[in-house]
Amino acid sequence: MSRILVVDDEPYLADLVSTALRYEGFETRIAGSGASAVALAQSFDPDLIVLDVLLPDILGTEVCHRIRTAGSQVPVVFLTARDATEDKITGLTVGGDDYVTKPFSLEELILRIHAVLRRTSGAAQIPARVGFADLVVDDDTYEVWRAGQRIDLTPTEFKLLRFLVANAGKVMSKRQILDHVWDYDFGGNDGVVQTYISYLRRKVDAFEPPLIHTMPRIGYVLRLPREDR
Repeated sequence: MSRILVVDDEPYLADLVSTALRYEGFETRIAGSGASAVALAQSFDPDLIVLDVLLPDILGTEVCHRIRTAGSQVPVVFLTARDATEDKITGLTVGGDDYVTKPFSLEELILRIHAVLRRTSGAAQIPARVGFADLVVDDDTYEVWRAGQRIDLTPTEFKLLRFLVANAGKVMSKRQILDHVWDYDFGGNDGVVQTYISYLRRKVDAFEPPLIHTMPRIGYVLRLPREDR
């Protein structure tokens, strides 16, 4: 189990990211300041750090610099609202491995984390392709196949399907799907989930057997059909 340190002074966002990563099978810790992040980088010994740039005590870039100066080469994914090119260059110059700007989708962040871990830890440890039954999803190329045939999906459809595949067999509520697939501050209603589930069904479940199932008043689950009892 890979360990990820989430550093952000916004408790709601930190908890949201941490929960999403635990769904993916990661062990997580949260730090709300730069000083606590530097300390946890030593005691927790994470495999990757998700690091906000604008922290209340010191900048995330300085946190990264201190961690690197201490001899750690742990991968760092910067998370920030500052999207100017010079800010990105600064983050990467001090030793960051990727840079994700707010607002963001949790699924995109998770895909970026997987990609960074593959680059830094070896592709064999974290596969680029995940799947269920005859369905295959490739995180690197954003391609999807079912029964050996490629399926063209929009970016949002891909994120939704990737989330369902990552949680195959688990019932995901509409609220969970909204939080993980759409922007964390998305203000719309959960009707958008039903709409995109219908889009996915037309493409993914054009094959037999159907894999996307509705759990009335609860949500959706990716699984094989159950045999009639």
